[in-house]
Amino acid sequence: MVDQPSHSPVYALLLASAQQDLAACKLLASNDGIGDAIVGFHAQQSIEKSLKAVLSAHSIEFRRTHDLIILLDLLQDHKLSSPPEAAWLDELNPYAVEARYGTIDPAGLDRSRALQVAEQVLDWAAQETRGLRGE
Repeated sequence: MVDQPSHSPVYALLLASAQQDLAACKLLASNDGIGDAIVGFHAQQSIEKSLKAVLSAHSIEFRRTHDLIILLDLLQDHKLSSPPEAAWLDELNPYAVEARYGTIDPAGLDRSRALQVAEQVLDWAAQETRGLRGE
């Protein structure tokens, strides 16, 4: 578990939280007894927090949202690089709220791709914020 001091910048806290969601996603994705809605939720959350970490590190305000496309648009609007697989991220949007609360029944989740993309986006976010963290 990654302990973050209370004085850590918001983007560092978001990256740590994204790591935790990724760890949960990895653990849950290998269990066939866990539904796609839960696995997809943690993949989506890891990516959402990774995107928000980059935005926060660049002092870009964002509204409270789970919509990955809105966050990607903010990156583009501010001329920041896009994460890997940016065009595919919309596939995970239904897992943020609708699938989690059972208001829709999404098509089967490609667990291995969702996990791979979440890892890539977290790595990208860590790289995008590295110089800002003094590393």
